[in-house]
Amino acid sequence: MYFPYFRGKQNELIAIRDNASMIKDAGIIPIIEPVKENLSPLKRAVSELTKVEGEFILIVNPKHGDLKNNPKPLFEELIEKNPKIYEGLSLGYIVNDGSNLMDIEDFLGEHEKFNIAIIHYGYPKGKDLADSLNKFPGVEKHIFIDGYSGKLYQKHFKVEGAERILVRDGFKQRKNAEYPGNEHFSDLHITYEDEGMRGFGDFLIVGDDYMETGGPAYAIAIHLTYLDDEKNMFIWHFLSDRTNSPVDPAGKFFEALEKLITVIDDDTFAFNSRACDEFRHLHKRGHFPGLGHVKKLSMQHHIELLSDYLKDVTE
Repeated sequence: MYFPYFRGKQNELIAIRDNASMIKDAGIIPIIEPVKENLSPLKRAVSELTKVEGEFILIVNPKHGDLKNNPKPLFEELIEKNPKIYEGLSLGYIVNDGSNLMDIEDFLGEHEKFNIAIIHYGYPKGKDLADSLNKFPGVEKHIFIDGYSGKLYQKHFKVEGAERILVRDGFKQRKNAEYPGNEHFSDLHITYEDEGMRGFGDFLIVGDDYMETGGPAYAIAIHLTYLDDEKNMFIWHFLSDRTNSPVDPAGKFFEALEKLITVIDDDTFAFNSRACDEFRHLHKRGHFPGLGHVKKLSMQHHIELLSDYLKDVTE
């Protein structure tokens, strides 16, 4: 039902690894686009998902990072050497304006023993693609990235035996100092069936825009999603007071953390996650764990929030 889209940087993969049991129990199916040549963190994340018999989609033709257009290491080092992962694994294949039907058909013909998820990222000829994919029963999921296709395009892939999922980016990337205190994130978790879909996804609190590394942080921002009384999703952006120089990131973190603690310790705060407890622990200890770990906690909170929501709507 929920398909979070992870770019496979270290902290994204740690978030998957550390929450594998919750991800599986909630029926969450992560989409992983590997972006780093070092596959060890990816192997550990996939290993934890496999241990708990979780499902996941591994994109084998990444469009970003070290493995861009080079799937060979993924097959040789991860898939072929680890046959145990097959049961929960679907191969994700991105189709965009640079794809051609011959390559797509060759890939599907060579990997008929796998379940396949097609990631629709702007391929221009929907009908031709649909006619081609209909030859391959292993195509079980069509995942549409919102903004890269319209209803008419998506309609071509409404076929029996295949699920359609819509992934919408709710995180508007800005310079940290430019974030508002609060803004709307998404209602797709409520409305995806109205869109004719069987599932929904997002890019968590990272967003679809890919960057190898960030520059020096003039401002520190901690992002935390929440649901209002109607289960509509919003996001807080807790900013440091100082925003005009890159010095003292630890001090700026505590400025932002103080604002977060004020909100989550308020009696009106509706959902207390394990990630929130860790933020409290960091506040109490006066410890700055690094910005990567802070991002990991924000992602973990988001996964916990949607896991709790899905538990309520499916009971």
